[in-house]
Amino acid sequence: MAGGGAKAGDEPTITLEHTPTWIVAAVCSVIVLISLLFERMLHRLGKKLMKGSQKPLYDALLKIKEELMLLGFISLLLNVFQGATQKICVRESMMHHLLPCPVDFVHAGAKDGATVFTGVRGGARRLLAGGGAVDDYCLRKGKVPILSVEAIHQLHIFIFVLAATHVVLSAVTALLGIIQTRNWRKWEENIQLNDESGPQMFKHVQEFKFIQDHGKCWKPIGWMRSFFKQFYGSVTEEDYTAMRLGFITKHCKGHPKFNFYKYMIRAFEADFKKVVGISWYLWGLLMILLLLNVHGWYIYMWLSLVPFLLLLAVGSKMEHIITELAIEVAQKHTAIEGDVAVTPSDDFFWFHSPKLVLLLIHIVLFQNAFEIAFFFWLWVTYGLKSCIMGKPTYVIARLVISVASQILCCYSTLPLYAIVSHMGSSFKKAIFDENVSVGLVNWAQSARERKGKSKTNEDVAGSSMDGRSGSAVQMTSA
Repeated sequence: MAGGGAKAGDEPTITLEHTPTWIVAAVCSVIVLISLLFERMLHRLGKKLMKGSQKPLYDALLKIKEELMLLGFISLLLNVFQGATQKICVRESMMHHLLPCPVDFVHAGAKDGATVFTGVRGGARRLLAGGGAVDDYCLRKGKVPILSVEAIHQLHIFIFVLAATHVVLSAVTALLGIIQTRNWRKWEENIQLNDESGPQMFKHVQEFKFIQDHGKCWKPIGWMRSFFKQFYGSVTEEDYTAMRLGFITKHCKGHPKFNFYKYMIRAFEADFKKVVGISWYLWGLLMILLLLNVHGWYIYMWLSLVPFLLLLAVGSKMEHIITELAIEVAQKHTAIEGDVAVTPSDDFFWFHSPKLVLLLIHIVLFQNAFEIAFFFWLWVTYGLKSCIMGKPTYVIARLVISVASQILCCYSTLPLYAIVSHMGSSFKKAIFDENVSVGLVNWAQSARERKGKSKTNEDVAGSSMDGRSGSAVQMTSA
């Protein structure tokens, strides 16, 4: 029998030593060919981005490569420690707690032939038939392995599907968000074409449509208006013009022709590099989500609402920031020469941190990716009628909520973030062109090096003077 430890009646496993070499070579060739084609595709895409001066997007591509390398390492660890995992034995009673499916369903098995839970003794004996030297290691002790070979295989497939879904959805969401702002380019071009050399006229603040739309709202009504406005025309031309002028007045005074739209797109591309990756706190969130997948709790149904409600809160807050900017202008001025200009400040944001908005969007995109990846992975692995899938009503509701959350993020939340995030007290380095940014970084580094050298020379000179002074004292004493 091929494969050690197989019992009578079990199907024999064919090891590599009894597999024809042409099959091994053919399978390896296909895998290597696909890997090389994928690597070349990423390499060509990177060269194209560099030629097109898309440095932030190129950095995002490098981030994706890092995530793929991490996924490969996770998959390698799961495979390498597969045998060691089979030697971690626990009592069968411990496998009856926090189950994604009820125990009676586990023993009975799924109708379509797929065993949902494989930790109990009968399922473990059947699935460990291909486990090599550790076939019945735990069964001989009257225990069960902590995780079956099949469960490990399905787990690392799910992790790969989740990461791939997160990268794809983040890229699609960011691209759709940028496309959604195409009207802003027209507004910017119209502003650039206007002749501002003529005399500026004084207008009462209430004559500006930006103030009319935002400045007359009472606080409760203002919050309600901000909540509903994110669903239709989240950023109007008056909003864009006022916030553009406020940004230029605060950070680029003396440059009225500054292209605010290009700056926003460059800054948004730089932020995309952070969003497309899976940070440590997202891996921690994944562990919590996997832990809460317990039969009868229906936690996933409520968790699917979290990203949607969080997006509504973020969108409402950013719309309300625009309203607060308008109210501040109306309270400070009775008349304004030229166009209305707001005053950006970090005080309008939660915890005085505009970066918090990006963090929340990052978490929302990851949880949406988890919901969508988890659904399709369960569908392909176990089928729609599996107990781990849950009730069809809940499954459909979760999927609809996740899709609605993604659409809202594409067409409302991200455009709002793109412009409102720049209403803080500081600006991002994307305000400079790539060559200028590199030059400033090199200049700062050279300045630090010169400062360090001068300090070192002063210390050396000081030490020499102290030495000479000491010698002089000794000579005087002598």
